[in-house]
Formats: sequence, structure tokens, C-alpha cells
Amino acid sequence: MTAASTQAVTPIVLKAAASDLPSVDRILNLAEVQPLLAQYGRTQLTSVLRKHLDQLRAAALSDRLTPADVDTTQLVSALEKQLATVNQPRLRALFNLTGTVLHTNLGRALLPDEAVQAVISALTTPGNLEFNLDSGGRGDRDSLVEDVLCELTGAEAATVVNNNAAAVLLMLNALAQKKEVIVSRGELVEIGGAFRIPDIMQRAGAKLIEVGTTNRTHPADYANAITARSAMLMKVHCSNYAISGFTHSVEVDALAQLARPHGIPVTVDLGSGTLVDLAQWGLPSETTVRQTIRQGADLVTFSGDKLLGGPQAGLIVGSADLIRRIKKNPLKRALRVGKLTLAALEPVLRLYLAPEFLTERLTTLRLLTRHQLAIRAQAERLLPVLQEMLGTHYTVTAEAMFSQIGSGALPVDQLPSFGLAVRAGNAANGGKRHGRALDKLEKSLRQLPRPVIGRIGNDTLWLDCRCLEERDESLFSTQLRAIAL
Repeated sequence: MTAASTQAVTPIVLKAAASDLPSVDRILNLAEVQPLLAQYGRTQLTSVLRKHLDQLRAAALSDRLTPADVDTTQLVSALEKQLATVNQPRLRALFNLTGTVLHTNLGRALLPDEAVQAVISALTTPGNLEFNLDSGGRGDRDSLVEDVLCELTGAEAATVVNNNAAAVLLMLNALAQKKEVIVSRGELVEIGGAFRIPDIMQRAGAKLIEVGTTNRTHPADYANAITARSAMLMKVHCSNYAISGFTHSVEVDALAQLARPHGIPVTVDLGSGTLVDLAQWGLPSETTVRQTIRQGADLVTFSGDKLLGGPQAGLIVGSADLIRRIKKNPLKRALRVGKLTLAALEPVLRLYLAPEFLTERLTTLRLLTRHQLAIRAQAERLLPVLQEMLGTHYTVTAEAMFSQIGSGALPVDQLPSFGLAVRAGNAANGGKRHGRALDKLEKSLRQLPRPVIGRIGNDTLWLDCRCLEERDESLFSTQLRAIAL
């Protein structure tokens, strides 16, 4: 064998030139492109096609274009993928395996079927949003839900705005502008997005009067702060945190006794706002809106998409006179809800008229009351499927874990749950846990057709199965085959 014959042969890489690129018209007239034209339209398809050809032309000028790049089949395939990507909804369905049932970042409460059907009807047909069918004249959109809200809460009147923050803002602006609002220092909370009670008080034009201390406030603190400029005594639900130990707070009934001689209302920002006693289903107890009204609150504000289990909304219930004043405020129109919110809210509220069926029909309560044994059985069914997909790169076990309600509702209470714990390497063979490997897997799960959202902690990816409905289990298992590692 000669020396020349032993030398490595350098492969010849074929290049394509910009002149090899087909024209836009030629591509648009291809038979394979006609289904894309029918689906996406000529305008959008042409725009995406031009951009793709510009990229290929740039590759040709830098001597990086290959014959495969200009192959018609590959061009059509690339065009199809780019159009699918461009048209993929930004708001997508996903699997919530974080263990947080009311996850603010994932949309909080899931609506029951009755609400979904009502929204579809409101989307596709005209409705009596502000039309009184009895008189034939203009109606009040609040009337669609006011009666049932009053029945469920014991309030005299009610109104609805777009979230609880808006409800608090509107209440303060309507009743306390340029006046004083007395609040315990222990209740000056901050919730998600750096939303703080003192800030909203300022925006509403009210003057905050802080009383007591962070951990202890007494009736005398409120009494000593009442002046001729006082507009209300206000209590705020301690969202997302709890103070324990040497503490004292003043209950609503005691505040009502202080406020009545001065003719000022007691208002309560109840935050999550539940309409039923959760303890009857073994869940942590939470003061209901009805109890708060019965204790003497003149107004109560609460959310629609937390423990209530409905759409995003802020509800204000209480004194008819105060609600009337609130509804006359110009901000009410700016903060009012649309027909879709009301369409979803009404059937959710009506589910509470038959509380014995709530754990079956109200999605939020169904998820909160799932028994740990049922969740465990589900996790054990899914374990071999996920382990097979991950191979020996990861170790999957079914383990007990704790869920939480979320969105500031009962922040220190946990719900016994079960799920899948994924660790990097094969622990049985002495494999090490690698944070980057878990990050890679977590990202891959987020990139599935229906993203899977879990949580990483203690060198483990936790996939809590509480919110994985059994009807979705098959789809969840099937798409695990698309995990890219």
C-alpha cells in the first residue's frame, strides 16, 4: 500500500447557490402547499415563505447553503413547521403537577362544565346582559348574579368587578376618598405582583391609619383612632402568610360594636372568600362570607377564582345603601366585568344552592378533596410509563407529598397527596443526582405538546398528581413518548 493510499480522503460537501432557490410563485403553486394555503391563507403563508427564503439566501451568501436546503420537500416541511409555530396559541392548556391547586400563574380555579357551556352560549348568541326582559328597558348587569349572591351570603346587595383588588380599590374610592381608613398593622399585607394594601389605599385617595402592632392589635387601638374624619374600620385577610405565637387580633363583631356608635361601616377584604364551610369535607376551616356578614361586616370583598371556584372576578356584598353608593362611582364602569365573566359566574354560584353535590360538580372542590389513596393509585399506574421513557438516566419513584391550596388561601395548611419523584441517575446503582440533568428534564416536560409543569426541590423533580384528572391520564401517558432528553 502506497503512502498516498493511506492518506485520509476529505469528503466533498456540495454547496448550493442563491440562484438555486425556487421563486415564491413556484412554491405557492406546488400541490403540497395547497392545504397550507387553505388553512393559513395566502397573505400569512407568503410572508412566512419570504422570510424563510431570505434566511436561505443569507446562508448561500455565507457559503452554508446545501442542495438539501433547496429541496422542494424540505422547503415545504420547513414552511409547515414555521406556520404551525407562528399560529400556536400563546395561552396553552397544560398539566398542573406543581401540587398547588389554585396556582395564580397557571390560571387559578378551573371552571365546571356548567360554566363552560354558559360561556360558549354567551360567545355565540346575543344575551340580556343589560336588558330587562320584564320591562323591555335597560337592565343592570349585576342583576344576573345579585339575587343568588345575596341568598348565599345573607347580604342585602351585591356588585361584581374584575378582581378582588379592583373591588377593594372601588370600595375605598367610593366610601373613603379624602377620609381615613383604620387598619391593623398586622393586616397591611402584600400579595402577588408587589400589590400592597397601603399602596392601593393611596391610589384610592384614602388616608391609611395604622393601629396596633404587627402581632397584636386590641379594640382600644381602633377606638382611640376613630375621629370625625374616619370613613371605615377595615379588616384584611392575611393572604400568603400567618403570624403565630404571641398574637391578638380584633374580630369583626367587636369592630362592629366599636363602629356603630360613630356611624361608620366595618369592611372586610376576605381575600379568597369561601361560601361554604370547608371543614365538612376534611379541609382546613376558613371563615365564610356569610359568617363575616353575620358577625357585623357592612361590606365584604372576595375573589371569584379562588376558593369559590369560578372565573376571575371581585365580588362586593353587604349593605344595600353602601353598594348603591359604590355603583354610582365612575370607577365602577371602568372596573365592571363583561358578559363572559357573568356567564361563567352565575352557574358556579348556583352550584352552591345544592351543596351536597359540590365535591362532584365544582372542579376546585373536587381536586381539593381527592383522597390520597386514589392519587397514590394513579401515581403508581404512571410510574412504569415515565420510567420507561426516561430509561436509566433517571430514577422514578411514587412517593407521598403535600399539596397546597394556593393563591393565598390557608397558606400554612397542606393536603396529603401522592405523586412521582424523579431523581437524576440510578440511585440503586449509586448514581449521583445532577441539578443540570433535572433542569433539562423539567425543560423537556415544559416543551411537550401539552406542557407538564412540576417543581424542583431537594435534588428532585416532584410531579404531584392531585390535579391530574383521571380523564386526562391517557393523554398524559401518551405524550410522555415525546420527551426529548
